[in-house]
Amino acid sequence: MPLKSMTGFGRAEGASGALSWAWEARSVNGRGLDIRLRLPPGYDALEPKVRERVQGQFARGSLNLTLTVKRQETGGDIRVNPQAMAAVVEAVARLRQAIPGDTNVNIDGLLALRGVLEYADAEEAETLSEQRNAALLASLDVALKELASARAAEGKRLEQVLSVQLAEVETLVAAAGASPSRTPAVIAQRLKEQIERLTAQAGAALDPARLHQEAMLIATRIDIDEELKRLTAHTAAARDLLRAKEPIGRKFDFLTQEFNREANTLCSKANDADITRAGLALKAVIDQMREQVQNIE
Repeated sequence: MPLKSMTGFGRAEGASGALSWAWEARSVNGRGLDIRLRLPPGYDALEPKVRERVQGQFARGSLNLTLTVKRQETGGDIRVNPQAMAAVVEAVARLRQAIPGDTNVNIDGLLALRGVLEYADAEEAETLSEQRNAALLASLDVALKELASARAAEGKRLEQVLSVQLAEVETLVAAAGASPSRTPAVIAQRLKEQIERLTAQAGAALDPARLHQEAMLIATRIDIDEELKRLTAHTAAARDLLRAKEPIGRKFDFLTQEFNREANTLCSKANDADITRAGLALKAVIDQMREQVQNIE
């Protein structure tokens, strides 16, 4: 399965009768699948099906879905909602009893209250029909498909970037492994020179056997073979993840932590400038790789 990003955008528009609408789907990285919906009043019944569709296509990411609906003026018959009007009249009567004196009631003001006037044409009713629900959800599918395509395109770019970074890790590991400063002979020579500088004035003689023994102990403490082997194994595991058929974001994030741990240990054991440079370069590449991995589904 191609690598997928958690970043993307999708949009789709639709219309039915006097209604027109637009879905917008935005996605950014997240620890899990976080779905946030913004639906107009009266469209809450769509929420379960919207969530079901999103969960069927995406495994991770923070998704924001917005539905915008516009109603065209059609000139259809308008009627008074008797229940809403009765509630308003009752409220006015209570106000007259509570407020002494003459209380004027403006009819225009009453009719302007939400719910008092409504369209008699069923096509303009606020409650969505099953047919319109289906049209809305079909538009949502288009927006989600566009979002998925955007995430896949970004995932392809991420895969290319990660492949380059893994190749750079391999080069740096090879450079650290080939450093001549790791050999016991070089370590012994450096140790000999350091001791000679410290004991030059005292004139003390160096015991070659003891010098060799100390050099071997130091070589053991600063040996980076295990770190190099683990870094090589982590690189192979990362390439396997890039070929996996399931979402790999969480696993790859954990793997980059292991990369970083080995690079830190390698730097702490470095006994020469070339290994230190390789270790610091490894840490920089691994940090860059981890930034990319944060966006993988």
